[in-house]
Amino acid sequence: MRLKEFLKTGVLLSAFLHNAPSFAQSTAPQAGDAGAIIVTGSRIRQNPLDQDKPIVTVDQEAIARTGLSSIADVLQRIPSAAGGLNTKVNNAGNIGGPPDGTGVSSGSAEVDLRYLGAKRTLILVDGMRYVNGSAAGGIPASVDLNSIPANMIERVEVLQSGASPLYGSDAIAGVVNIITKQSQKGLDLSAQFGTYEQGDGDTWDINASYGVQSERVSIVFGANYVNQGSVGTSARSISQWPTPGATSCAAGGCSSATPNGRYDVLGQSLTLSNPVIGRAPVLSDYRNYSSATDSFNFQPYNYLLTPSERYGGFINLKAELSDNINLRTRMVYQHRGSTTIAAPLPLFIGPDAGNGNLLDTISIDASNPYNPFGVTLSSGADGSPANYSTVRRRFIEGGPRTFTQSVDTMTMAATLDGSFDVGSRTWYWDVNGIYGSNNAHQTFTGNLNASKLAQALGPVGNCTGECVPFNIFGGAGSITQAMLDYVTFDEHDRSTQELWDATANLSGELFNLPGGAVAFAVGYEHRNQRASYTPDPIITAGLGADVPTSPAAGSFNVDEVYGEIRIPILADVPFFQKLELDGAVRHSNYSSFGSNTTFTASGLWKPVKDLLFRGGYAESLRAPSIGELYAGRSRTDATIDDPCTSAPGGAFQTNATVRANCIANGVPANGSYAEPTGGQLGIFSQGSTALKPETAKTWTLGGVYSPSWARGNYASTLTLEVNYYNISLKNAIDSVPASLTLSRCAYEADPVSCAAISRTGSGSVAGINGVLQNLNAIKTDGIDASFNYRSPVISNGTIGLNVNAAWLFKYNVEPPADLNAPTQKYAGTERGSPDQAYPKFKANATLDWSTPGYGASFTGRYISGVDERDGEHSLGRTFYGDIQLYISPAWMDHRTRLTFGVNNLFDQDPPACFTCDSANFDPTTYDVPGQFGYLRLTYKM
Repeated sequence: MRLKEFLKTGVLLSAFLHNAPSFAQSTAPQAGDAGAIIVTGSRIRQNPLDQDKPIVTVDQEAIARTGLSSIADVLQRIPSAAGGLNTKVNNAGNIGGPPDGTGVSSGSAEVDLRYLGAKRTLILVDGMRYVNGSAAGGIPASVDLNSIPANMIERVEVLQSGASPLYGSDAIAGVVNIITKQSQKGLDLSAQFGTYEQGDGDTWDINASYGVQSERVSIVFGANYVNQGSVGTSARSISQWPTPGATSCAAGGCSSATPNGRYDVLGQSLTLSNPVIGRAPVLSDYRNYSSATDSFNFQPYNYLLTPSERYGGFINLKAELSDNINLRTRMVYQHRGSTTIAAPLPLFIGPDAGNGNLLDTISIDASNPYNPFGVTLSSGADGSPANYSTVRRRFIEGGPRTFTQSVDTMTMAATLDGSFDVGSRTWYWDVNGIYGSNNAHQTFTGNLNASKLAQALGPVGNCTGECVPFNIFGGAGSITQAMLDYVTFDEHDRSTQELWDATANLSGELFNLPGGAVAFAVGYEHRNQRASYTPDPIITAGLGADVPTSPAAGSFNVDEVYGEIRIPILADVPFFQKLELDGAVRHSNYSSFGSNTTFTASGLWKPVKDLLFRGGYAESLRAPSIGELYAGRSRTDATIDDPCTSAPGGAFQTNATVRANCIANGVPANGSYAEPTGGQLGIFSQGSTALKPETAKTWTLGGVYSPSWARGNYASTLTLEVNYYNISLKNAIDSVPASLTLSRCAYEADPVSCAAISRTGSGSVAGINGVLQNLNAIKTDGIDASFNYRSPVISNGTIGLNVNAAWLFKYNVEPPADLNAPTQKYAGTERGSPDQAYPKFKANATLDWSTPGYGASFTGRYISGVDERDGEHSLGRTFYGDIQLYISPAWMDHRTRLTFGVNNLFDQDPPACFTCDSANFDPTTYDVPGQFGYLRLTYKM
């Protein structure tokens, strides 16, 4: 196997490096003291050891230990994170825009804290906002972390608490503050290659940075290149069929759009016995369609890991303009090229097709030379009776649907900061300006122009000029190149996001109390965000054959002022080593909805030096995003069941109330509507300028124990931290779940729900309207815990143990009272569609042995089991093991390090998921199947 071969090569190379002649050793300098600095979660300078809010720090060493090439993948492993969009998600581009209005971000990567969604986690870079990402599929509401070069990062601080009073909108679940390198001496090079044992997913990760320092100027600049290869669904047994464990379409889940076609015409459901090539088909070529034997297995055409190429550069500069004035600038450019893929287009035409566009109205004329039925198949659009329901044809001649993204992100930031004396005290000030832009283009191949298709299927006398009569009836291979050339087109979509942000801050000390100086911070921020989404003109005209969408554009601006105060009440007295209070308030004035005020209060008590207790309350808000406000009408294809079907699983035949309500909603009384359950229905969502901001209340309570008695003889570091959180969110922006709309209409005859459902003459669902609203309340609570130990020096090295764990007690979504719907309890379940597991317990633990010359680490990742919401299946508990070894030879002055490792050492497969949209497992929570091995060579000069 390739993985074993290159790991053997790594061992041999390591042995050579380690046994080479030894030269003088040098030891890396130790970190300086923890003085008063700005830490995430406060605008006031303070000692980071006395932090009154729960923060997880991920430093360069922890990032390198994962062997991952994306900071998003690293952060998604934090137990308090819920995963989020990443490059394992292939469906982002081919099932349409999500009904929550967040847009499609194919190839992007996000972080989602507390399961509240990436749009409720604020991303900062050096304490300042960063431009949102996009992938030419709408207007997302979150930052694409793949637009931030990993080698620019010094560390990441994750604030696990609401923080809108300090940072403004979006900081409901928490804040991820990415701290970039401000200084570096000399060259830092890194090159890594990784691959799966199966020989796919080859990934190159190459980074270089260089730092120059003088007495008053520090410059760090660098470049990066990442090329991640793909893993196909056909390459893993779990994803070779739509149903886990299946070996044929008889198990269900396959598509009725087959290469040989399904023709629901003239009261029959037919398919071809064999393709008809070189002649027009005749009626004797057809037989009755069988879903068990004729359905199409679309699964092998997809990706488990999407290919992605990223490159770019950065430059950080700090200049001391005088003894108390500094200029800092940061410029970043990052390009991403990525691809998602899907099976060839499932071409549905006819009155029951449910496209929501021209395809639903196409009639196939009797004069079409390939029409074997001798009559015009009428859709009924011209007023004549419809005599066919759908023609479904898998468009394999057009090749797979391929979505290729080209995304460029550029940001510039400048800070002027300084200090001045007020009496005997020093006050600090800074002014900041930020500009960021994200420009994305997507090319989609494998689509059809519905207008040209209608002409090519219509009266042959009207098919003139470039028009070529289209053969939709001949089966696989019967569509010629000339037919393809006329009806197909390459779809070109684009989107932009733009951020302008200016802030000014002032902080200092006012007067002394028994516990120390009362400190304050005040500031002002003006922010302007604008975005647009422009689909291909053919799509805008409603003439595409894939998921329809609409253009959108909008902007908003906000002016904000904030204030923070820290009051140290007592210090260095019995039972009160430290007692202090902190509070902050922010007032915001949005052009999109008006004004809002949030505040927070927290406290810290250290009864003794080694023990700290803290607690806090925060009010937070999230302003409606541009996409949520202004998104045009778009469709999502969701896997949901219609209770009105007469097929098994429906309630039409067994429940008189359902039968009566469904008939009133347009379902034929004779029970002829019998679409199978488990199919996809179209949900049409749209933004709304009537949206109000989401608001949340967060309570936190925790403690930190760091025994001084253990430091020295037993440990250099020993801390235990436990934090409880309780979050209550109101006015969550979403659309009414389509399954709830169907259920309320069928079982309760709710007029609003029934009006949102559009049905064809046969009873099929043509679409479900889902305009965005302020809907649900979300209530969640749980506990995070961490344990950190580092031994004293033992035999020139140290032993470390780091454990992070998260318990999810509750995650409840409570619909508004007027929906008369039950509370959805997600803790311990797998949501599916869209994929998201809510395990009640997750934990990561890393044990390592580190010396200047060599080291080893083992990381265990545990995820407790969850139940699928179909009530029939469950995903068992999962344990992943990762191992890493390194050698840094003394004869090279420890400047060179060779690292090799294996992620998923025990070859643990993800648990199979029957309700997930992706390839039979949840990619937001579990790894791609297979061992991933990597080799990395680093050099510092």
